[in-house]
Amino acid sequence: MKVEQDSFSGRKIYPSKGKLFVRGDSKIFRFVNGKSESLFLQRKNPRRIAWTVLFRRQHKKGVHEETAKKRTRRTVKAQRPIVGLSLDVIKEKRSLRPEARQAVRAAAIKEGKEKKAAAESVKKAAKAKNAAGAARGQAQKVSKQGAKGAAPKAAPKTR
Repeated sequence: MKVEQDSFSGRKIYPSKGKLFVRGDSKIFRFVNGKSESLFLQRKNPRRIAWTVLFRRQHKKGVHEETAKKRTRRTVKAQRPIVGLSLDVIKEKRSLRPEARQAVRAAAIKEGKEKKAAAESVKKAAKAKNAAGAARGQAQKVSKQGAKGAAPKAAPKTR
């Protein structure tokens, strides 16, 4: 016994039931009843008609999954050392009390500011030294091209 399938609704058509429709290009369509034939001839989309198999499949209606549902994987958190810090040091820092951690942080910030101030004072001293030399006329401004040996730029002339 050969069971056919409705071209529009997707339902089963048993032998000696239904209608056969052959289009001009010789394509065969089978319909279980006049309702599905009529909707097909009106060029309706079976995916938009709620009772068709295509609609039900698209909207996951009445499909009971026999397979077990996928289990979500839980991410396993692992501690890894960072370059320059071992795992023991990281755990030790994490276990510090908030007050102690804040004190260490404040000390580090203070140290950083002192270093920056020292570097800046050295920079200022060098700048002052260069300025004093320029005032005496020792240091003349030289462009990058001039330092490389290029010919000096001609002075602008006025009429």
